[in-house]
Amino acid sequence: MAAIANDWLPALQGEFKKGYYKKLYQKVKEEYNTCTVFPPADDIFQAFHLTPLSEVKVVIIGQDPYHNFNQAHGLCFSVKPDVEIPPSLMNIYKELQSDLGCYIPNNGYLESWAKQGVLMLNAVLTVRAHQPASHQGIGWETFTDAVIAAVNRQDRPIVYMLWGRPAQNKAAAVDNPKHLLLKAPHPSPLSAYRGFFGCKHFSKANAYLEENGILPVDWQIPNR
Repeated sequence: MAAIANDWLPALQGEFKKGYYKKLYQKVKEEYNTCTVFPPADDIFQAFHLTPLSEVKVVIIGQDPYHNFNQAHGLCFSVKPDVEIPPSLMNIYKELQSDLGCYIPNNGYLESWAKQGVLMLNAVLTVRAHQPASHQGIGWETFTDAVIAAVNRQDRPIVYMLWGRPAQNKAAAVDNPKHLLLKAPHPSPLSAYRGFFGCKHFSKANAYLEENGILPVDWQIPNR
């Protein structure tokens, strides 16, 4: 794993010393040595590398990484360039088009969001190839709970986009009055029509940021 080295480190370094994390580290190391695991080991903490804690303005919570080759690279919902856009992300793009008039790009690479302060956090940060949810319950959930707690302590306006029950449960402890929680069904094809489409989370997030003197996010993913 590429170590966390920016301002996330003081916020999370206590976790690295706990018993659960030592077991998690050993388990993940063993999995990478014996199985095919995604994302690549150096990308496990990519969300933290690209979005320092002091720059977080929006939080999006996914479940676990994509489990097919060349998809996952450490940002929830995002895939590497030249990889087919997954169905849930296509629905996100459709909502963006409806909400803000963004064109639907030819790729699913969301790095530009992360670089603008959108923390793109999966609840579980690794997965075995072709085995969704295979790394649930090994300790990642405890670690990412600590991540959410660190964001909750930030004394400035932050928006959470919580899509689906798992994401909403993940952020249930967010109680900072400066933070805005936006909730909608998951954008997967199974649930997007139950209220994800039309939720207007992107315009609502930007309006909240602008009301508080914070630069809004440019949600348009460029063609590559």
